[in-house]
Amino acid sequence: MDQVRYVLAVLVLVSVPPALGLWFAVHPFARFWRRLGPVVSYAILLTPTAALAWALWTSRARLLGRDYHGQPWLMALAAAAALTAIWLQLKRRKHLTMSILAGVPEMSRSDRGQLLTEVIYGSIRHPRYIEFTLFVLAYAAVANYAGTWIVWLLG
Repeated sequence: MDQVRYVLAVLVLVSVPPALGLWFAVHPFARFWRRLGPVVSYAILLTPTAALAWALWTSRARLLGRDYHGQPWLMALAAAAALTAIWLQLKRRKHLTMSILAGVPEMSRSDRGQLLTEVIYGSIRHPRYIEFTLFVLAYAAVANYAGTWIVWLLG
């Protein structure tokens, strides 16, 4: 179980900050990226994203910090968070496709996308953000390393 916890901790550490960085690079500057188009935009954006992931990977031992070991009550929290996140995922993925998640319509010159208001989007404006936060919480609770909790808090 310790190996599983360590692998989850490394996955959170190496993937979440670059994913958030990519989102913050795309979403607020969509008008700029739209002029370049999705292919060129992602060709540019994936270089610093990969560099950040590599930097986190090479510093993982220091960044993960203390191992607080597996705790049964945290496993229960992780299960509840993961089940809620899965429920949200099932509700939102019918309308929020992988292409939309990746920001392709935002970067496209021709397809500006549309505001989603159906089903879950009628009651929760950003279910994907809640889903993401709950999944990271579940991973952090299972891994239970100081660094994963920091990533969750900052994410």
